[in-house]
Amino acid sequence: GAFRIETSMGEIECPALVIATGGLSIPSMGATGFGYDLARQFGHEVLPVRAGLVPLTLSGKHHERLQDLSGVALPVESRCNAARFRADLLITHRGLSGPAILQISSYWQAGDDLRLDLLPDSDAFESLREQQRERPAAELKTVLGDLLPRRFAQRLCEVWLGNKPMNQLRETELREIAGQLEAWPVVASGTEGYRTAEVTLGGVDTHQLSSTTMQSRLVEGLYFIGEVVDVTGHLGGYNFQWAWASGHAAGMAL
Repeated sequence: GAFRIETSMGEIECPALVIATGGLSIPSMGATGFGYDLARQFGHEVLPVRAGLVPLTLSGKHHERLQDLSGVALPVESRCNAARFRADLLITHRGLSGPAILQISSYWQAGDDLRLDLLPDSDAFESLREQQRERPAAELKTVLGDLLPRRFAQRLCEVWLGNKPMNQLRETELREIAGQLEAWPVVASGTEGYRTAEVTLGGVDTHQLSSTTMQSRLVEGLYFIGEVVDVTGHLGGYNFQWAWASGHAAGMAL
């Protein structure tokens, strides 16, 4: 059998067809859902797609509280649905970004509980108790300003934590503050979407493809490689590697 493709430059016939059309991410570069439409045309299941490795947006009071801190960055551990990533957080004019957010965004959906450990390299309670012993008259915002970016620490105290002198904080209050620092809730309104997403989650179901050749199990001579397939990696070049490796597998089989 052969495939017949009609193009603006005429008709093409070929014994094999490799679909390497990518996902929906960054449409300004020409990304479309063509590959998904073609997969369905040949009877393939396409798993639901959404933006991945993407900044999160904030709205309402959650946005207003952080809006003027755009550009502030700090190391955190992001947590959502059993996934954890220790990396940098970046506050933007529209919400949150940085590797910690991009990574966790692939595991987050609207309504999910997303939290950040703002002191991932220390025990928050022990750090606060030590500061209480050594600097009893210092205000909480001053102490936190030495542990976190100063402007961010001040905002935490203004909105969430209060600002008593350390010697006025009871142990129960210290533990409560530590708990908030180690599990600061993020109420995201959504993501920046495909416009800035580095990958597209979902795609052509891998169960209907050969894992060694990437050939369709439904249509002989039809191959799917790269981001059009339901395979998504973490930051760090893994998605490039998947594109190259799946392309190599298909190429060697042709």
